[in-house]
Amino acid sequence: MDNVTALEQCKRLIEASINWGDAAFWTNEDFETLSDRIADKTSVTLSVSTLKRIWGKVKYDSSPTLATLNALARYAGFEGWRDFVAREATTPMPQTTEPASPALPVTQPQTAPIRPRNFITPLIIITLTIAALLSLISARIIHHTSDPTALRFEPRRTSEGLPNSVVFDYDAAALHPQKVVIQQSWDPRRREKVDPQGTKHTSIYYYPGYFKAKLIVDGEIKKQSDVYIPTQGWKAIVEREPFPVYLSAKETELDSGRMGVTAKTLVEKTGSPVFSSRWVGFFDVHEFPGINGDHFLFKTTIRNTSTVEQSLCRTMRITIMGKENPIMIPLADKGCISNIALYTGSAGVSGKDHDLSALGCDCGQWQQLTCSQENGVLNIWLNGKMVYMVPRNKSIGDIVGLGISFEGTGEIMEAVLKGSNDPLDLLRKP
Repeated sequence: MDNVTALEQCKRLIEASINWGDAAFWTNEDFETLSDRIADKTSVTLSVSTLKRIWGKVKYDSSPTLATLNALARYAGFEGWRDFVAREATTPMPQTTEPASPALPVTQPQTAPIRPRNFITPLIIITLTIAALLSLISARIIHHTSDPTALRFEPRRTSEGLPNSVVFDYDAAALHPQKVVIQQSWDPRRREKVDPQGTKHTSIYYYPGYFKAKLIVDGEIKKQSDVYIPTQGWKAIVEREPFPVYLSAKETELDSGRMGVTAKTLVEKTGSPVFSSRWVGFFDVHEFPGINGDHFLFKTTIRNTSTVEQSLCRTMRITIMGKENPIMIPLADKGCISNIALYTGSAGVSGKDHDLSALGCDCGQWQQLTCSQENGVLNIWLNGKMVYMVPRNKSIGDIVGLGISFEGTGEIMEAVLKGSNDPLDLLRKP
């Protein structure tokens, strides 16, 4: 295989090994982290600008040097670039299928899920429990000791509310590690260094969700455990760093049984009349017995009540959380579909290189979105019209939460979840 094809395949292996999602949405901090990891493992420092050129973030016509290729190949688990080319020449590249049309796209699953750029906020990080790796790649990058019982990584939450501290009981001493890190979720930014010889560490989770926490020893994932942070009914949260803002039920109750947040409330909480990139999420996170990703239907009617002057794209996102993966569906004003990204639970589709215009709408008007999966087929309808279909879609597992997020202000008029039994009206008070 030629160097261009080989480099693409090497990049795919690296992307899968670190499990950060689609590299199109990596931030500068992500490339800094990758540079540090490569240096730790190979003793070769590749600059952030070099890595950005390799991943197409910066236009550059020259080919990478052999030293750079050697470092990438060694980080991917090979002796060097020639060893990588020789051993991987017969391995086919994963393929991505373009949607058939804007009105009814069909896509095949890709190998690595994406991390939507505008969704890289704590509100969305909670949903991102993405851990799907191909078994071949997993066998290469996730190593275990000869005695797995010698390692321990067990989380325990300390309360039922928010925020919620989680106690991690861990033990990696059998590996004689130099560096031990606990990663709260799939997001590499949510990492904390811990004592390599220690046994306990605590982390605070400010957002609800179903997380895949990881024990990383000397740069390699050794163990993974589920961390489940539920809500007591619906919880509205304004994204803000370093700490979010929780809204009370009184602040989100609207007329006629609707739920939402007004511009007056959001200005009071944020201090700004401009809401672009300011996300407000409504979350109902708990177990729904008998409702599984193999057979479900979720229907919601929502609108973004921001003006264009307050929020340019008035984006909205619906998240269905499963124990395995989430489904994340964006809606945006028609002129902003380039910035959105869809995740089906087993594959990611970016508006940068796919036509997602079927998910564009007048977000200021009521939009009814329906998502269902039956017999392995995922269907998405918008206002009664099917706009997306994915055959052979992987189940997200037991459904354990729902999220509806607005870039700016918004309202929810309907939220219904159905499995094999009667539908659940999630806005109706007990």
